[in-house]
Amino acid sequence: MAKKIKEKTEKKDKKGPKKIITDQSYEFLKSYINNPSPTGFEYPGQKLWLDYIKPFVDSHFTDPYGSAVGVINPDAPFKVVIEAHADEISWFVNYISPEGLIYVKRNGGVDHQIAPGKRVLIHGKKGPVKAVFGWPAIHTRLGNDKEPQPKVENLCLDCGGRNKKEVDDLGITIGSVATYEEGFDELAYGYMIGRAMDNRIGGFMIAEVARMLKENGKKLPFGLYIVNAVQEEIGLRGAEMMARRIKPDVAIITDVTHDTTTPMVNKMIEGDCACGKGPSLAFGPAVHNKLLAIVQETAEKHKIPVQLRTVSRSTGTDTDSFAYANDGCPSVLISIPLRYMHTTVEMLHRDDIENTIRLMYETVLTLTPKTNLSYFS
Repeated sequence: MAKKIKEKTEKKDKKGPKKIITDQSYEFLKSYINNPSPTGFEYPGQKLWLDYIKPFVDSHFTDPYGSAVGVINPDAPFKVVIEAHADEISWFVNYISPEGLIYVKRNGGVDHQIAPGKRVLIHGKKGPVKAVFGWPAIHTRLGNDKEPQPKVENLCLDCGGRNKKEVDDLGITIGSVATYEEGFDELAYGYMIGRAMDNRIGGFMIAEVARMLKENGKKLPFGLYIVNAVQEEIGLRGAEMMARRIKPDVAIITDVTHDTTTPMVNKMIEGDCACGKGPSLAFGPAVHNKLLAIVQETAEKHKIPVQLRTVSRSTGTDTDSFAYANDGCPSVLISIPLRYMHTTVEMLHRDDIENTIRLMYETVLTLTPKTNLSYFS
């Protein structure tokens, strides 16, 4: 009986995509989330990502600032991009006091309010140095009419050095970058947490699309460019460079969006979106309506749950860079719901990861060079 069940399962697997998140890819996800890749210093994470994706693509390349690309069918004239960004928010060392305290500047949209009491790694010339964001004890704040609020100018790192020379001796210099120490972990009911899920999870998902295409033996009638771009957090810069270099005909971007079911989030402003209910599709000027309709039809055909939201003048993601590059590129944004964005406990659901991968995978298989995306025909 057990043999018959196994045979039936194997036959069923042959009809569609294989297991979405394999044991091997799950191990990659954990190591990828845990690997620091701050904006402007993405190289270690990009190398990890490239090493993982190389078996699934025909060729690969990088650009001068560190964006990494795997390519399937590199000689095909029609080009489709699936893209995520690789960088994480962080802090720059800006000033070291005579007492050895380290003052910082933002590198991307890092949230100063969560910093007090956090552990960090300062990436200096001699390797990572452990440090903490200090904050006055509650005992010393009693009696004040107004509690002091954390601000960039009153935050400082303490690495144990008690003068500037001791800090210098650790290899910490002006321009060293600090990342939060917290990494990947799992919670109950399929939830995962970690710093830099925004948007390391996107890099993972586009790599999984490449893996599934390879393992399922799919042949594409176009060139597929799997793009992991740098410097999104400070203005979509890596995507700008890649859009100009590749000159794609179609772009599918994946990033995170807000789960709006948590406290202090206004659904009337942010829309209604929840972890576990599927990827979120955005309507907005940069999102191509006909391409979005194809994604929606694909989701319906394959019974993939999706959520809908709107954006205003821009998506705030690399979608904008691809949409408005060159002569214009039909672009669409497929987002994954995320709780507690730009904190060390960014939270998302495993079902959403798998459904976002499935939706990108099936959409890629739907497209051809003859797909009509003109509004005038």
